Amino acid sequence: MLVFKKLKSFYLPYKRDFIWSMLFLLVVAAITVVYPIILQMTIDEVVLGKKYDWVPWISFGFIAIMAVKGLSTYIQHYLADMFGIKSVYLLRNALYEKLQRLSFRYYDNAKTGDLMSRLTADVEGFRIFVSFGFIEILRFVIQVGASLCVMLYYSVSLTFVTLVVLPFICVTAYKFDKAVHPAFRGIRESFGQLNTKVQENISGIHTVKALSKEAVEIERFNETNQVYRTKQLTTAAVWAKYFPLMELIGNISVVALLGYGGFQVIQGVLNPGELVAFYSLVWYIMWPIMNLGFTINMFSQAKASGERLLEVLEAPETIYDGKDVKPIDHLEGHVVFQDVTFHYQMEETAALQHITFDASPGSTIGLIGATGSGKTSIIQLLSRFYEPTEGTILIDGRPIQEYELKMLRTQIGVVLQETFLFSSTIKANIAYGRPDATMEEIIDAGKRAQAHDFIMELPNGYDTMLGERGMGLSGGQKQRIAIARAICTNPTILILDDSTSAVDMETEFQIQQALQEVMKGRTTFIIAHRISSLKHADEILVLEDGNIIERGTHEQLTSDNGAYQRIYTLQYQDQAAIIEKAVR
Repeated sequence: MLVFKKLKSFYLPYKRDFIWSMLFLLVVAAITVVYPIILQMTIDEVVLGKKYDWVPWISFGFIAIMAVKGLSTYIQHYLADMFGIKSVYLLRNALYEKLQRLSFRYYDNAKTGDLMSRLTADVEGFRIFVSFGFIEILRFVIQVGASLCVMLYYSVSLTFVTLVVLPFICVTAYKFDKAVHPAFRGIRESFGQLNTKVQENISGIHTVKALSKEAVEIERFNETNQVYRTKQLTTAAVWAKYFPLMELIGNISVVALLGYGGFQVIQGVLNPGELVAFYSLVWYIMWPIMNLGFTINMFSQAKASGERLLEVLEAPETIYDGKDVKPIDHLEGHVVFQDVTFHYQMEETAALQHITFDASPGSTIGLIGATGSGKTSIIQLLSRFYEPTEGTILIDGRPIQEYELKMLRTQIGVVLQETFLFSSTIKANIAYGRPDATMEEIIDAGKRAQAHDFIMELPNGYDTMLGERGMGLSGGQKQRIAIARAICTNPTILILDDSTSAVDMETEFQIQQALQEVMKGRTTFIIAHRISSLKHADEILVLEDGNIIERGTHEQLTSDNGAYQRIYTLQYQDQAAIIEKAVR
């Protein structure tokens, strides 16, 4: 029950719905126990006692009771559903908000499909138990308790003979719960893996088809699906083992009832109507006990789901606003890295080692180096997507931890190498970081990013609806919209992470010319593989294995016989070869 105790903040606010549902459940349970009493009166008084004048009254009373029970059942189910639906509404919102607050470090190890499974299947599993499981447990207690009281009223000895098997059913139910919970936990985890496999395949379908790997992906899916099937079969085996056993024990109780009860009727200790009523009451006890397996089933699924949901809700938030955060409206853009070292995982080699540089306001810093050299790590630390392992990062003389996260990131415009666009209009995508931007400002951002012309050629211009991840646009078009989005926020610090990698050299030149205007007065960090993008930088940092191995202007670095000069020579030779081939 610890899981439900930890999640109580999501369902306790709606306890009124639950309490009213429970009250109507009491009415339903009371009426249910009245049935055998009416049956006993009909047999003993009307049939055997020949009190036929009771028939209209008993019939009228029975119809009235049925109407009350039907109405009470409807209200009880409605309120129970409301209790569950409202509870998981809060829970689902809390999960989504938590995912927004978790740092990149959490997502480095998380799988998209598994997270989707938690927000859908696991939340739904928890809802079903909250809506019906709690009520079923109360129904069990109330109905069994009321039936037992009536049975004791009719015959104490027959009650004890009938219920002598009850401890055996309880022990079996306990063992069933112990066996089925880990089985359901395995099913939930396997379902998350299955979702992950489907999500990865759909996201990478172009790569799969381009390399003709459909058969390989089908085989991999079959393997994951096989694990999921095995987990389900294991759970089915547990169910098949314990539920028939509980039913067998219940039927033994019925045999004992008919044998000893029939003997009491022959001896005149018990009336025939009382025996018939007793038989009905026994099933009002036995069926809830045997259906306890279904309730345990529901409870185990909800418990397993709750554990997986708590893993998200209780995940540590490593990036957050500290107590000493001071609100500020604007940054000057003076960025300083002081002896910064960073590990993605502590046991791994450092992604950055003792990085130190000083970027004055309005300056442009170029970052170049091989893949994995640490370029992207620097800008991720600057935006506080991660915290440095050692060292300090200052903006305008203050550690970045002293700035409010929201304010800090709105002052930093980022254009990532891997462009992401939302399934919305182009206008909404450009204004995503600044929803209050006017249409004139959106168009101006589009023009500066050299995106306005191709946008106006689309059927609906800036109101054109994009497909998932910007489907329908070329890589270069998507990158130019991403640049327009960064420009629209009017940031103090601008980060361009290889932002022109997906455009041709002519478009790159046009964008670079436009960015020269945009970069004025802004501290800009440019990550690029093409030296042509870095020529005008105030300082270029050449990185290798997380270290700055060279630094200086383009002219200084090309005059040295170092790594930058070798990169420049290779790129120049490649361009010269292309030109020579074109001339021929």
